[in-house]
Amino acid sequence: MSDLHDITVLDKVATLSIPGHDPIQLPILKGTIGPECIDIRELGKQGYFTYDPGFVSTAACSSRITFIDGKKGVLLYRGYPIADLARKADYLQVCYLLFNGEMPSKREYDDFCFKVRHHTLIHEQIASLFKAFRRDSHPMAVMCGVAGALSAFYHGGLDIYDPEHRQATAIRLIAKIPTLAAMAYKYSIGHPFIYPRNDLSYAGNFLHMMFATPCENYEVNPVIERALDRIFTLHADHEQNASTSSVRLAGSSGANPYACIAAGIASLWGPAHGGANEACLRMLEQIGTVDRIPEFIKRAKDKDDPFRLSGFGHRVYKTYDPRALVMRETCHEVLQELKIKDHPILRVATELEQIALSDEYFVKRNLYPNVDFYSGIILKAIGIPVSMFTVIFALARTIGWISHWNEMQNMDESRIGRPRQIYIGSPERHVIAMDER
Repeated sequence: MSDLHDITVLDKVATLSIPGHDPIQLPILKGTIGPECIDIRELGKQGYFTYDPGFVSTAACSSRITFIDGKKGVLLYRGYPIADLARKADYLQVCYLLFNGEMPSKREYDDFCFKVRHHTLIHEQIASLFKAFRRDSHPMAVMCGVAGALSAFYHGGLDIYDPEHRQATAIRLIAKIPTLAAMAYKYSIGHPFIYPRNDLSYAGNFLHMMFATPCENYEVNPVIERALDRIFTLHADHEQNASTSSVRLAGSSGANPYACIAAGIASLWGPAHGGANEACLRMLEQIGTVDRIPEFIKRAKDKDDPFRLSGFGHRVYKTYDPRALVMRETCHEVLQELKIKDHPILRVATELEQIALSDEYFVKRNLYPNVDFYSGIILKAIGIPVSMFTVIFALARTIGWISHWNEMQNMDESRIGRPRQIYIGSPERHVIAMDER
């Protein structure tokens, strides 16, 4: 399948004029939707390359999976608006959509769910790997290790050019990452691991593995179950972000998919990426009480103060984060269901939300509460510790990562990633013998 199939070469070109060099004609391309793109591949042949720190103006690939328009607040999975999917479908339907390209029929959905449910168990030898970690290890450190270790148990199905192997790998990852995530939590608190149950939903099973004990059963609350399912859906993919790009870059070398997912987990761990909702809760704890909010609002407005409010605004969205609209509804449903009104941190969050939605300073700068703000409140309310927030994100994003990895294998123009650089070090020099230095 060609990655140029849905790319249109427009009837116009960009001309780059360089003193002492003939003008360079650069084609202008257009996808199905989104901005036009200047094809700069010819530059390398002419002895030039571009400088774009963070790749914020560079398309490193073409993709059919996710589309974002940050100015309009649009997020589409395979063409479907994120709010529609979160409200009208469940996470496993979204997983099927992201990986396969279309929404499943009832038969396809039932078959997909059956396969996922019957791959949730992990090999008992993997459980022994947890003992190699200190009990107070951060769960994301554990996840990096055990996710990558899965390749040692499925080495017979790692032919990345075999579509059936790729499909089986996707099922295994969707099914087993929640089990590993719950085990990371149980290990950190010294509790025995809880085995998955095939009679529960995807989100319900994860809640069961997190909160059940051998001493008593855990009854899944359907409101909490639906809220967690929505969190999974809203975080399932987000185009070419840092962790997805890490998965693609690792995958471009031909690395096995489990190693690529481990690379994605490592990238997601950073506080500027997956750690945002954890940072938001830490900020709420720092504020502490409602009466201290004015002090922190004043600091946030002071351009000379390094303090910033976490959970407000978004690098991509210049208007309201479309995921936050659904997450806000869900957040209030959860707080109402759990009858939480008097928790000091949640009171701070509620007051901050009202200020951000009405204060001219925030509204003018589009500093609306984002998905991390609301998801952090929900996870806190249902009893998931802050150290597990990024793990939940990794669990949800696994389908996005493996979908992008799979897409790469079908692209005619996929090649090993090799970014360039502007060298600013010393020019060539010669080594002087040590006794002469």
